[in-house]
Amino acid sequence: MTHPLSPRMAELLARIQRAKRPAFHTLTPREARIAYRMGAEILDLPRAPLPRVQDLTAAGLPARLYAPSDARLPVLLYLHGGGFTIGDLETHDSLCRQLSLRSGAAVLSLDYRLAPEHRFPAAVEDSWAALAWLHEHADALGLDGSRLAVGGDSAGGTLAAGCAFFARDRGLPLKGQLLITPGTDAHASHDSHRRFAEGFLLDAKGIEWFFGHYIDPGQRTDWRFAPLLAEDHAGLAPAAVLLAEADPLVDEGLAYADTLRAAGVPVQLELARGVTHDFIKMGRSLPEALAALDFCAAAIADHLRETT
Repeated sequence: MTHPLSPRMAELLARIQRAKRPAFHTLTPREARIAYRMGAEILDLPRAPLPRVQDLTAAGLPARLYAPSDARLPVLLYLHGGGFTIGDLETHDSLCRQLSLRSGAAVLSLDYRLAPEHRFPAAVEDSWAALAWLHEHADALGLDGSRLAVGGDSAGGTLAAGCAFFARDRGLPLKGQLLITPGTDAHASHDSHRRFAEGFLLDAKGIEWFFGHYIDPGQRTDWRFAPLLAEDHAGLAPAAVLLAEADPLVDEGLAYADTLRAAGVPVQLELARGVTHDFIKMGRSLPEALAALDFCAAAIADHLRETT
């Protein structure tokens, strides 16, 4: 089968393979975290200067606030990717800066607890707690807590999707959810997991390594891990869903967008052709990453637009 990689994406994958970096599933979690942090922004855009970049504590957890001005801005809670096992404020610093700069909104990035030290549902609980905290403390930060959204990539997209249920069920006024290449189902059973099982950056062995550290097999049908399996998707905040064509997670992402639409949730869907998982963090090399940043920023701005 011929796989639909763009020339630049294929060239990038070849360069990554020639570098012979050890796969995450061959490392300990601590080693994988170090490796991910060292390589996370090599292909990302340079960190854009912003008037406000502030480290703080949100719901007892480290967080970093980004804002393109000192105005009373709407705010997006951002949950980083990394399979619930790796990733932190540093690995997604450039991405958060870009989202803030391009959207005109503030972005609060959360350093939630990681597995295997903190297994499911620790990351879920942290994300929900931070969303509630941000809604309550936005005014003290000089932000508009009535215009609040949540977003994330990969595992962070899964957590962001879960936050939308929390907001709906707790009456928290969430304006939107940004889901970037999210995991949404339980057992890696969609066909894209077979099509892109090896050689496309995120592979089957890596996914199972992440899942094994994070969650017990018997828990995987819990909707907080697999939001596609939730009983009721009606009434969730409007969603912007960004997917990558050559990603094991693409089919479950499409299924989730379809499920939201069927439940009456407004959905903006963007499928980036010819690229792999994590492509949005490759802006130095991929024009598709720049277009994806613009899609995400426009969606954030649309969700958080002031209404009268």
